[in-house]
Amino acid sequence: MSGVSDPSYPHQTTGGPHAPHSPGASGRPLPDPGAAPALRADLLAADFTADGCLELLGAVAYAALSRAETVPALRATRGGSPLETLVRLFLLQQPVPLARARAALGNAGTSSGTGTGTGTGSGLDTYEAAGWLLRDGDDVRATVDVRPYAGDAGADWWIVSDLGCAVGGAGGIGSAPGVDRADLVLGVGGASTTLAGLTVREPVGRALDLGTGSGVQALHASRHATQVTATDVNPRALHFARLTLALSGAAEPELRQGSLFEPVGDARYDLIVSNPPFVISPRGRFTYRDGGMAGDDLCRELVRQSADHLTEGGYCQLLANWQHAEGQDWRERVTSWLPAGCDAWIVQREVQDVAQYAELWLRDGGDHHADPAAYAARYDAWLDDFERHKVSGIGFGWITLRRSGAEQPSVTAEEWPHPVEQPLGPHIADWFARQDFLRRYDDAALLAARFTLAPDVVQEQVGLPGAEDPEHVVLRSARGMRRATKVDTVGAGFAGVCDGTLPAGRIIDAIAQLLNEDPVVLRDRTPASIRLLVEQGFLAPHPE
Repeated sequence: MSGVSDPSYPHQTTGGPHAPHSPGASGRPLPDPGAAPALRADLLAADFTADGCLELLGAVAYAALSRAETVPALRATRGGSPLETLVRLFLLQQPVPLARARAALGNAGTSSGTGTGTGTGSGLDTYEAAGWLLRDGDDVRATVDVRPYAGDAGADWWIVSDLGCAVGGAGGIGSAPGVDRADLVLGVGGASTTLAGLTVREPVGRALDLGTGSGVQALHASRHATQVTATDVNPRALHFARLTLALSGAAEPELRQGSLFEPVGDARYDLIVSNPPFVISPRGRFTYRDGGMAGDDLCRELVRQSADHLTEGGYCQLLANWQHAEGQDWRERVTSWLPAGCDAWIVQREVQDVAQYAELWLRDGGDHHADPAAYAARYDAWLDDFERHKVSGIGFGWITLRRSGAEQPSVTAEEWPHPVEQPLGPHIADWFARQDFLRRYDDAALLAARFTLAPDVVQEQVGLPGAEDPEHVVLRSARGMRRATKVDTVGAGFAGVCDGTLPAGRIIDAIAQLLNEDPVVLRDRTPASIRLLVEQGFLAPHPE
């Protein structure tokens, strides 16, 4: 996530495709994206990719690196090959000998026209002139974190962020030298990959990444959107997003600086994605995480305003935190944010009490390493703020909206702490399509429709050993949300024979005859069960 909350920032498109050397917070110029094509060629030549690094480091060292433990990776990169050199330089952020750096980066970054045109010499000279590398005596250091990232459909991508700010990276968040921590730009982390997996990846005309940070979501969107716009209140973030997309070979996005939807005016998009600064804190300290609004107001405003910027059928997908206020169900709170004419699926994945939540973000801010009295004072400020607003806990989850224009939108808010299958985007798209179906079909039409059982569904019978009949039957899905639901004898029998051949009403009549029940009564009470099985994905409407 990165900042989107401060309305005082000017609304402007930042720079051109080769606006070189935008200043960092420390006054040191940020790298020039013009050198990115040459650097990408050198990284590929050395196999500095997600797969290449995993093969080099091995599973143990690779996993340790994700926990910010560097010793196993340092031990695995003592040989001095080009790949080992690049891992030390960009992943471990260690100084490397000048000769090794020159050997690792001498394949593409020359004066052959693929670099920045900064003069003759090796690739190393080009990247140093372009600000990607810094000479340190007889050694070379990276000025930014460059992290291999497995892209869509097997693409090799790289995420560029501040040193030490790739989540789980070598230096720990906040280690970028000379950069005010409030302006840091983080790399890819668990939240980024979660949102990327949730996003509906249908071909679209226009996509908006609101609060782009290092550009992870904009990079994904570039694969299925004709035009990508990325916004952020932090001008450094916009430059890092440009670097990420340029280094990954994606088209230059439209970059705009400002808060929430202000930078885009009244423009509409087919897809809006946001990993916003959703942390609920007593005061905004860090642009990348703190929204700067009271409580969960930033997420509320993002949701409320989204419909005015969606095309018909367009999606808005975001991660969010919301307050659990005394005397109010969290579902009531979050659904009250929803704009008219939008279907919505809200999923709460976790709830933390106020002490857990404060401790999590105090650790994130490095406050646990500070003076104990200062730590206690900040901890106390968090708890004072929660107590003042009668907050008992904080929910974590995701929100997906789709502008359907329905007079009675389909809205589901549920708690689901269980494992899900990623990428979940295709299943989310199917969920909304099923809402359209159920809205169009009344009970009579539902009984005339045909259905098929999802191919991943299995049936479990639960009961005492040796019992003639099970106590209940469970349908369980191995895909998507990996749901399980109890069904009665009729529901189990109905689902078991749904192969798209017979209309639902005919199947119910046959079941009524087998069970010696009144078919009219069974037809009256079964549509509700069918709707539930369709909504949860156990049954799929058969194409007419």
